[in-house]
Amino acid sequence: MTTKITANAVNKSYDTPRGELVALQNFNLDVQEGEFVCIVGPSGCGKSTFLRILAGLEAQSSGQITIVPGKEPGKPLNNVVFQDYAIFPWKTVIDNVAFGLEMRGIPKKERLAVARRWLERVGLGRFAQYYPHQISGGMKQRVSIARALANDPEVLLMDEPLGALDAQTRAVLQEELLRIWEETRKTVVYITHSIDEAVLLGDKVVLMTAHPGTNKATFEVAIPRPRTLAVQSSRAFRELTLAIWESLKDEVMRAMEAQR
Repeated sequence: MTTKITANAVNKSYDTPRGELVALQNFNLDVQEGEFVCIVGPSGCGKSTFLRILAGLEAQSSGQITIVPGKEPGKPLNNVVFQDYAIFPWKTVIDNVAFGLEMRGIPKKERLAVARRWLERVGLGRFAQYYPHQISGGMKQRVSIARALANDPEVLLMDEPLGALDAQTRAVLQEELLRIWEETRKTVVYITHSIDEAVLLGDKVVLMTAHPGTNKATFEVAIPRPRTLAVQSSRAFRELTLAIWESLKDEVMRAMEAQR
């Protein structure tokens, strides 16, 4: 495997009325081509800030980030899936999914065919002509995921994409993500608060400290693939999630104390 993403000594600070606020401090990350990496940390530790920097939506204050481009011309380097869906309410479901392809100048017939294929893969084929207000929250998030994948990015960046969903919908989409990743083998950086979700989905779980966020620990997930939700009942799954929690809990307590 070759290294796709390298983050070296990344720092991010903001000027506030109370002085400098350090969000990230000397954060490091290596992600291999085709690897699914989950980043877990307490609220306010800078997880989402780091993802926005990776996506090019913000600039780091110092440090270096490298995403090695592939050899296919015209292919987008990354796409982001946010927690709040970020789909256009005035566009139909299929036009939302095709949007990235439209921005790349892909002819209409071709982009709609690609969008239709991805809608079928996420179970939304019959909702192609619906508008966002006509579908559920879980379905909107499927639209967001399908839109990102239809654009065929080299790297998929996901910021707690299932965090706002009910438990049953979240479980369904976790299994869909597992299936889609097995088929595409995209390089994924996935932000989550859930240790269980990180172990279920990831090849590697990176823990961040409480604010300011930096590296706490990294855990390799040796649980064989392909995986389903049933793996959560295994001894290996339970032992790994417990080990991650034991490493993380002090940071969660520190974050809670800081909010009082």
